[in-house]
Parts: sequence; C-alpha cells; structure tokens
Amino acid sequence: MSDDRELEELRKRREAELQSQAGAQSDAAAQKAQLDAQKAMILRQILTPQARDRLANIKMARPEFADGLENQLIALAQGGTLRGPVTEEQLIDILKKLQSGKREKTIEFKRK
Repeated sequence: MSDDRELEELRKRREAELQSQAGAQSDAAAQKAQLDAQKAMILRQILTPQARDRLANIKMARPEFADGLENQLIALAQGGTLRGPVTEEQLIDILKKLQSGKREKTIEFKRK
C-alpha cells in the first residue's frame, strides 16, 4: 500500500513538473512572438515596400544573415543614422558593404 502511495506521489510531482515546463515554453514562445512583432513594426516604418520585399527574399535564402541585417537596420534607425525610409537601392548598397568584408569562396578544378 505504501508503495502505491509513493508511486502516486511521484506521478503527481512529475506531472506538475511537466506542466511547469510546458508553461515556461509557452511563455518563451509568446515573448519571442512579441519581439518578432515589434521588429516587424519597426522595419515597416524604416523600409520602403520594395526594400521589405528584398529583405523577405534574403530571409528565405539566408535566414541568419537576414536576422543580422534586420538587427543592424534597427540599430541604425534607433541611433538616428538613417534619414527617411531605406529604399531598395540603399539596402542593396548596405548588402554590398556587408558582403565585401567576407571572403568569396571559389572552387578550383585541377586537371591532370
């Protein structure tokens, strides 16, 4: 009988732990969704529609690069460096500057 009680207590504790973990995960997901919404709102204000389309295309191809670019654009806007909305041409220039710092990868074929 005491084994049954102990087993039941262990089950209840484990269930409570699982529920608290699920609650923490949902809180983290809600916080991430809120941050993403704020980020999207700021980008909507500082980018023209064409620039937003270009950024969306970049995000589909290279999500990590696009996240870094978005964070950089937001930092520039909050720092007061940007004057007016960023056009597609300005975004392309920023992309070129970011890419120029990176080394290009080339593949060479040596034939004998």
